[in-house]
Amino acid sequence: MAFRIALSGLDAASTDLDVTGHNIANASTVGFKESRAEFADIYANSISDVSSSVPGRGVRVTRVAQQFSQGSTEFTSNNLDLAINGEGFFVMEDTAGDVTYTRAGAFSVDRDGNVVDHTGSRVQIFPRIGTTGTLFNTGDTSDLNLPVVSGTPQPTSNIEATLNLSAAELPPVVTLDPTAPTFTFPPDPQSYNHSTATTIYDSLGTAHTTTMFYSKVADNQWNVFTFVDGVNVTVGGNAFADVQFTTAGALDTGVGDVDALGNVAIDTFNPGGGAADITTLTFGYSASTQFGSGFSVNELSQDGFTSGRLSGVDVDGTGVVFARFTNGQSEPLGKIAMARFSNNQGLRQIGDTSWAESFASGDVQLGEAGTSSFGLIQSGALENSNVDLAKQLVNLITAQRNFQANAQVITTADAVTQTVINIR
Repeated sequence: MAFRIALSGLDAASTDLDVTGHNIANASTVGFKESRAEFADIYANSISDVSSSVPGRGVRVTRVAQQFSQGSTEFTSNNLDLAINGEGFFVMEDTAGDVTYTRAGAFSVDRDGNVVDHTGSRVQIFPRIGTTGTLFNTGDTSDLNLPVVSGTPQPTSNIEATLNLSAAELPPVVTLDPTAPTFTFPPDPQSYNHSTATTIYDSLGTAHTTTMFYSKVADNQWNVFTFVDGVNVTVGGNAFADVQFTTAGALDTGVGDVDALGNVAIDTFNPGGGAADITTLTFGYSASTQFGSGFSVNELSQDGFTSGRLSGVDVDGTGVVFARFTNGQSEPLGKIAMARFSNNQGLRQIGDTSWAESFASGDVQLGEAGTSSFGLIQSGALENSNVDLAKQLVNLITAQRNFQANAQVITTADAVTQTVINIR
């Protein structure tokens, strides 16, 4: 009997050595979670045995339990390196369509633009609802795919012009003919007081230089004539817009060519080059003033943009993935899908620092980073292995001593048996 008891001890100690060796081997594996061997005694007796005098039958390994404590965070220079601070797993889909879960966030981009791990499994996200805003469909997941371009250009529809036209200015020397259908470019320098310029975009994303000339007509009244690539565009059929101010220096809305919201609408025109007609271009002068101080431009911005190529990716703490483009635009692509389980130790290890759902783990619960206990996502960082090398080396010595002790039991039992055999 002692031989079998010691043999079970040797098996248990050997398993303990294997588990410890596996932990040590993965001390530098990103997202790795250490394991520990857990044991239980074997005790067998029959109905006729006296329990107080029945020896045990040895030991057995009950399970190799994974330890999902948080690993340390190591910062990197790659925005696609992601670490989870807290509970939760990244949701991955492999080439066969099987869903797996991992804490190893060392991601890259494959030839198709999909964000993948080292096995080629694709990162799953909650897709954005619609084409604007940051609402996401948390009831569905899809692959995280990085676009090469920003998509369809957006033609300019509004130019915000916040400026001060000096009340101290005098009307220019040369008076333009108010009945003229259009003016030529450039206008006579003595026919206007000041000018500003900006860039607008058409439906094809082509840039056009837009220049505005401001000519004082009388106290509190100005004419603004606009040129796009040197072509005078009209306002209400006139070559210029009639813009007026109150005696307090504020824009006089609903008067002249300024509507009740402080906007001036440009007549439909075609920018050329095969682009569609520009039909909705407006100038927002609501914040413009006419004070006694000099001419100044405080803001001159527009809402159009051309197409652009992908220049970078950012991921915020809640998992929203933003793509940045060379045209200055950024677009939310989706939100990193997170998973958690009622019993993490019940997950089935499948290698490559990945796990699969099992009956023991319970059903997967999908959610968003930053909510409940899913944890936050740190971009430009990786979660290191949670293996404590010093502790594992101590465990290694302990397992070795256990093995030696059980081997000594066999040696002792052998000596006893040999003594019995030698009795004459």
